[in-house]
Amino acid sequence: MEYTILVADDDQAIRDGIEIYLKNEGYHVQKAADGQEALEILKQHEIHLIIMDVMMPNLDGIAATFKIREDQNIPIIMLSAKVEETDKILGLSMGADDYIGKPFHPLELLARVKSQLRRYMRFGSYEQKEQRSNEIVVDGLVLNNDTKTITVDGDEVKLTPIEFKITQLLMEHVGRVFSIDEIYERVWKEAAYNADNIVAVHIRKIREKIEVNPKNPKYVKVVWGVGYKIDKS
Repeated sequence: MEYTILVADDDQAIRDGIEIYLKNEGYHVQKAADGQEALEILKQHEIHLIIMDVMMPNLDGIAATFKIREDQNIPIIMLSAKVEETDKILGLSMGADDYIGKPFHPLELLARVKSQLRRYMRFGSYEQKEQRSNEIVVDGLVLNNDTKTITVDGDEVKLTPIEFKITQLLMEHVGRVFSIDEIYERVWKEAAYNADNIVAVHIRKIREKIEVNPKNPKYVKVVWGVGYKIDKS
């Protein structure tokens, strides 16, 4: 399969340099000078992975990633000259799959690209196939969008509508970490305010219903200081 990679960076020298290395590996390349241009390219082309700089004019990488994650699960590798841990956490919490500080070695970037594409093709295409049949499957956890039911190893569990929506959100984006505020805003459809306890209570109830051992969960994982995710084992 031929992959197309979108490189979004306001520095033309960096865009062109990354393009050379990617093309030498057989990838097709699209380039954008800012986040807004990146979003326009996504509408016009099938993109399999995005390399996204954080600091860009018009629409920065963080905001662009957030918009992309509203309806797409394309792997995103974030680039930034800011290498503080808080910056990395922010990037990952907004939906980036990986984070590389500038300056970086081109071979390291290529290794990260190949790793993300392997993960995406292993899980992403399978998940899309499952979603087309209106089911999302994560190991023994199966969510049916038509019947609004969830089964664990074949046994149906009864979730409240809110619990179902939270589980659905996490299952539709396997491996992605959602912050507490983002979970609240997407599920309750309103601005988050003191949402920590509300979301935590619902997560606890979900774990009690779908996990064999809620204290050592297989599915709903906490990423301390960041949020929650559902992972394949």
